[in-house]
Amino acid sequence: MSSPDPIRRVAIVFSGGPAPAANAVISTCAASFLRNNINVVGIKNGYSRLVDFGPYHPMEVGQDFIIIDSKILRRTRNSQGVMIGTARTNPGGLVSQPSHLDDAERVRPLQNIYDSLQSLDVDALISIGGDDSLKTANKFRMFQDRLPEGSPRIPVVHLPKTIDNDYLGIDFTFGYFTAVEFLASEIHNLLFDAEATCSYFIVETMGRSAGWLAYGAAMASEASLVLSVEDIQGPFADVETVIDPDSGENSTRRILNLDHVISHIVKTMLVRNSDQKPFGVIVLAEALVELLPAEHLKGINRDEHGHVAMAQVDLGRKFAGWVAAAYEKETGEKRRVVGVQVGYESRCAKPHAFDVLLGSQLGVGAYRALVEENHDGVMVSVQGQLEIQYVHFDELVDPETLATVVRHIEPDKDFYQLARFLETNVNR
Repeated sequence: MSSPDPIRRVAIVFSGGPAPAANAVISTCAASFLRNNINVVGIKNGYSRLVDFGPYHPMEVGQDFIIIDSKILRRTRNSQGVMIGTARTNPGGLVSQPSHLDDAERVRPLQNIYDSLQSLDVDALISIGGDDSLKTANKFRMFQDRLPEGSPRIPVVHLPKTIDNDYLGIDFTFGYFTAVEFLASEIHNLLFDAEATCSYFIVETMGRSAGWLAYGAAMASEASLVLSVEDIQGPFADVETVIDPDSGENSTRRILNLDHVISHIVKTMLVRNSDQKPFGVIVLAEALVELLPAEHLKGINRDEHGHVAMAQVDLGRKFAGWVAAAYEKETGEKRRVVGVQVGYESRCAKPHAFDVLLGSQLGVGAYRALVEENHDGVMVSVQGQLEIQYVHFDELVDPETLATVVRHIEPDKDFYQLARFLETNVNR
């Protein structure tokens, strides 16, 4: 590889689901480079346009990318949505171990990204996205390690984005608190409905791998109980034997012990009855879907990242039926229990001040990482009093599987304990 040259033009790509304050990140990032006479290209709709690059699909301005200037950025920092769009295209989907990077067919999408950025005279890439986007950024970096000697290098810096807040290397991700506030408001409204009708709502929130969003929304809304994958241990957990369709070998997977979980929810309802509160809201993180027994996941689609299509399962409605039946069996009385899914409504909510500040600092961090620190293959982090730090991809990605590590809520930490304190006490 040739030695790094001065950065003259950068590209910004946003991938995965939207998040509040996305435009604060994009806008401030772009402004940092423009202020220092470095051109900025905004790639439209994630990696979807880059991976299709070729002789018959050249990158076209306006359709595949935009030139970002100060006029475009006017009053965008507090705006909603994603100004350059997004998509879930997975360029590294065929690469699941380092040796795959030596396979020309497996890395074809990564090669297309490289060629398309070269066609735009891009000197550096800023990736904004969740853990899947981080995996893509890392694979793109590793792909370039294998380019012929003397090939131009496109350094890549990643900015962490997810309302799920399940990222290693950063305390809170931009958009998390806005999403919590928005969902808490919806859940709080349901609580008043539940009280007025002497009923229960079981609310399924977003949170594909961890319980941060469910826990935050439950605590802020005064929900009666919150459960996520972090709680599936002890009597709440069970194991299931599965057969690998390729090898035919048996393996085991951790699953929900549905009887114990449902029993705990019913017990919460009974305690509330004794307190003259025959109503409430139970919050479940959608991550629990992955822990359902296999019989409940038959026929459910998976996306190109391998994730279960959570919305198709409708966890809240399933649990509503199970809980209503168990409550009637326990008490001989009927109780109205309604399942509700929430989450999408929060992804483009109006960002509040903290997320705008956090997102803005991450955007500035991308400039500092690339221009002032000459980094390649780092994630920008913000901690303490918005202090910028850099975490190398090697600290965030498994070197053998190239997968990222999910940051769960730790049961021995005060965040988890606060949720247990605020919910209905069933062990008194």
